[in-house]
Amino acid sequence: MVFIAYCIFYALALVLLNREIVTTTGMLYPRESETREVRSLDGLWNFVKSDITNPTQGMRDKWYLDDLSRVRSTIPMPVPASYNDITTEHAIRDHVGTVWYDRKFFVPNSWSKNQRVWLRFGSVHYEAFVYVNGEMVVRHEMGHLPFEAEISQYVKYGRENRLTVMCDNALIQTTIPQGKITELARDDGVSIVQTYTFDFFNYAGIHRSVHLYTTPMTYIEEIDFNTDLSKNNSVGHVEITNIKIGGSVNNEAASDSLHIRVQLLNKEGIMVANATSKSDMKTSLEIKNVKPWWPYLMHHEPGYLYEMEIFLIDGNTEELRDVYRCKVGVRTLSWNNSSFAINGKSIYFRGFGRHEDSDIRGKGLDLALMTRDFNLLKWIGANAYRTSHYPYSEESMQFADENGIMIIDECPSVDTENYNQALLEKHKSAMEQLIHRDRNHASVIMWSIANEPRTGQLNAGSYFQYVANYTRQLDDTRPVTAAIAVNSADDKAARYLDIISFNRYNGWYSNPGRLDMITKRVIDEATTWHEKHNKPVIMSEYGADTVEGLHLLPSYVWSEEYQTELYSRHFRAFDILRKKSWFIGEFVWNFADFKTAQSVTRVGGNKKGVFTRSRQPKAVAHLLRKRYFALGREVDHCTLLPSDLFTYITDGSSTRSSKHDSTDL
Repeated sequence: MVFIAYCIFYALALVLLNREIVTTTGMLYPRESETREVRSLDGLWNFVKSDITNPTQGMRDKWYLDDLSRVRSTIPMPVPASYNDITTEHAIRDHVGTVWYDRKFFVPNSWSKNQRVWLRFGSVHYEAFVYVNGEMVVRHEMGHLPFEAEISQYVKYGRENRLTVMCDNALIQTTIPQGKITELARDDGVSIVQTYTFDFFNYAGIHRSVHLYTTPMTYIEEIDFNTDLSKNNSVGHVEITNIKIGGSVNNEAASDSLHIRVQLLNKEGIMVANATSKSDMKTSLEIKNVKPWWPYLMHHEPGYLYEMEIFLIDGNTEELRDVYRCKVGVRTLSWNNSSFAINGKSIYFRGFGRHEDSDIRGKGLDLALMTRDFNLLKWIGANAYRTSHYPYSEESMQFADENGIMIIDECPSVDTENYNQALLEKHKSAMEQLIHRDRNHASVIMWSIANEPRTGQLNAGSYFQYVANYTRQLDDTRPVTAAIAVNSADDKAARYLDIISFNRYNGWYSNPGRLDMITKRVIDEATTWHEKHNKPVIMSEYGADTVEGLHLLPSYVWSEEYQTELYSRHFRAFDILRKKSWFIGEFVWNFADFKTAQSVTRVGGNKKGVFTRSRQPKAVAHLLRKRYFALGREVDHCTLLPSDLFTYITDGSSTRSSKHDSTDL
């Protein structure tokens, strides 16, 4: 009987229900306008680490009711930044559980008059409890995504205020991503240990900027739009499908008199289109002689953006209630079982998996580093990257829009396994928050619902069917993918995707050192995926760990020569596959070296980067640069090739074979 009861319990545990989840609202990126003010709360905050064996003490003792310095000795901690690598202490770097931040801020008296005050966090990993003057104003779970709260009723105008944040980095089997908390014996007692299977360090803290901002009492809360092109890409269309209005205490938002006026400005500031909505807050714009948004190297002016100005008007009085501005890239996407196209032109993706990771600040937002990364992406000729394995900062999404870099936008589901109802609902929530934040970015061309999930498990099929269908329900203008590492015979999820992405490390994890066991295996596996599902295929990860400066001839694993030769063997496979239209892209793992949990297989982290962690090129970067620009010339007919792509050797007057320049591409 016990066995039968266990079987029934196990069977019921495998049943997944497609329940509705709570959707987010608001979250417009903080921008100043005639009706809005924005202030940054970035800087040095006070920081306290909870005792690892007593993580809830701060909540029980109500640390949020007073300055943290009155309950514990504090240290300064920069925001935004991960807290792990700031100090020299093992206990902070490897801390599991809760930490506390606080700081003081002033709110001017002028903000108390006919407007709302908002507090917005770009990201806190993983769970956050936020208090203003001792009152909890918001709780949020899901690192890498923003959250906000109206704090008008909690702040003291014209006086000093206290902001307190408790951050919990613990990952369990129902968080996104998953992890486990265990107890292990140590020399002097018991240690609480966080384990996880994903291969990057679980950095934690207030990772992105914190803002105070104001809106009018009646304000523009959400904007949702789609773009399209017609008449051979000469006419652009911007369809505003939803503008949600937040109302005042007098419920002005419900008044039929409210409407919006929208105008679109080109880069020279000239208005090229305008429209007025009715009370349904929907309208459309038509742009003649439009300049479409094109990816890098596909056009001489990639990443073209218009500025959209949205004015909220009271029709009875013609009073201006609110103004919000955002960037718009006009483009259209299409895909079928053998291709992916932007603005009607087929795309071949060449790019990277990446990480938000750097020395000292961890995953904290660093605008200098972000600018360097985009310079390197353009230097090497990439046209795309995947936000492996979590949403990147909003600022990086804006940078991608402006630079014409396409993004496969990935949610934080990594190595997903042990599928259950609670996990499914968290996963769907992660996708909802991601799409809610990024749906208006021209650079986002695909949604990735997971990286290397355990899709061979029993109920993986129904689980990912729910997640994929929910993603399409939220946005059907972009295809759905996931980076799959399970072989095609065992996988149960790919059938529910629009585009198949697969990760495989031939010559590294499979047959390490064997460069002669790469090309055919890549071709065979890609072909098998397509033949099984009749969908476009991308190789979303390949690579080899490489220690900068290690040179061995003949090549040997971990050397720069081996990384270069391994890439070259993959290039051969890709060029054979490219002749079949259904193979649409190649993504290197990884853009730059990054930190991982401590392991005997990781010397200071994962070394698969084309660039070092300090963003300097390894030898393979120069090889990859030649390939990516060669593909730009061949596939996209790009003629703007860098003058330094080839190093001068000889003028080639005596023998054609000695010449090395752009004609060799």
